[in-house]
Amino acid sequence: MTNQINLPFLARTLTVQSSTDSQLTGLSGLVVGESRQMIDLEVDGITRSVAKNTIKFTLDSNDEIIQGAMVCQRPEDRIHRNYRRN
Repeated sequence: MTNQINLPFLARTLTVQSSTDSQLTGLSGLVVGESRQMIDLEVDGITRSVAKNTIKFTLDSNDEIIQGAMVCQRPEDRIHRNYRRN
């Protein structure tokens, strides 16, 4: 099985499982952009920017929870990086 962290996040559904900001918990939307520190989600036709280091999330209803702080690098660098399994 492919590690979800190494796959591109664009055009995938991201669901925030937990966050330091309680208003973000449960937020779900389509990933329309990603930078080193932020993920842009389209939620109900509105683009919302979410800081990676404040969230834990899943992609496409997968059970694997990704810690946003662990993927705070450029998307092109993240794809080729090796991550330690917890």
